[in-house]
Amino acid sequence: MSLMSKLSATMLISVSLFAATNTEVESFLKKNLSKNPAITSLKVKVVERAPVDGMKGWDSFIVSLDAKVKQGKEEREIKQRTIYFANDKVITGDLTDIKTGKNMRDSVAPKFKPEYYAKANLVYGKENAKHKVAIFSDPLCPFCRSYVPGALEYMKQYPETFAVYYYHFPLERLHPAAPTLVRAATAAELQGRKDILLALYKVPTSVTRETDEKKILDAFNKSVNTNIKISDLHSPMVEAHMQHDQSVIEALMVGGTPTVYFDGEKDSSKNRYKEVKVK
Repeated sequence: MSLMSKLSATMLISVSLFAATNTEVESFLKKNLSKNPAITSLKVKVVERAPVDGMKGWDSFIVSLDAKVKQGKEEREIKQRTIYFANDKVITGDLTDIKTGKNMRDSVAPKFKPEYYAKANLVYGKENAKHKVAIFSDPLCPFCRSYVPGALEYMKQYPETFAVYYYHFPLERLHPAAPTLVRAATAAELQGRKDILLALYKVPTSVTRETDEKKILDAFNKSVNTNIKISDLHSPMVEAHMQHDQSVIEALMVGGTPTVYFDGEKDSSKNRYKEVKVK
């Protein structure tokens, strides 16, 4: 749970009576979150709203929270998106279907906007292909290693059918070596190396817990047969690419890997591409 979520969770235990317009949701959250003396410069905005499937009268709200939060003597800038639910009387951070036990947060996903399909993220297929598939992945994630290479190998065969967009999402806390590896892969791509993603997933997992940038880079170069240098990892173009991917991850509230979108909708099965008839 993020810091802002922790700060707001207690506030939302009690309910308030109000009409759930966007403006009133924003005002309610700002008023109540601002009661916490650790929070300053708070900005609250509803960025997306949709009815909750199967729950009449309830809407989900994706809310952006920008603030400065004091932690001891330090002050951190917090920018995040979170989910709330409201009807005409109640606002809450969690909503569970009493019959199925399903947490309705799992069914709320931001829309994949057209501008997220950046040319820099197109790894296979043509921009005007019939279907667009977006993959968010960490090359050291075990599930990603069992899923992503096969999905890429399959879809790259059909450039008229699939436009495949890839977004680096290194989970540093779980795999400390991942950020260096994806930077190295990005640098190699910028230098014209083809099929670098497929090669990236063959880097030995023995480096997963490594934190020494040089050792990680040496393992990458040896495995992928490149000559990427430490300075290449932090070039302006690599930095820009990493920042772009991170901005899309934050906007879509991607929380785990692999996460897959198919034609703009989150694909929980991750296999909708297999249902497409290809020639």
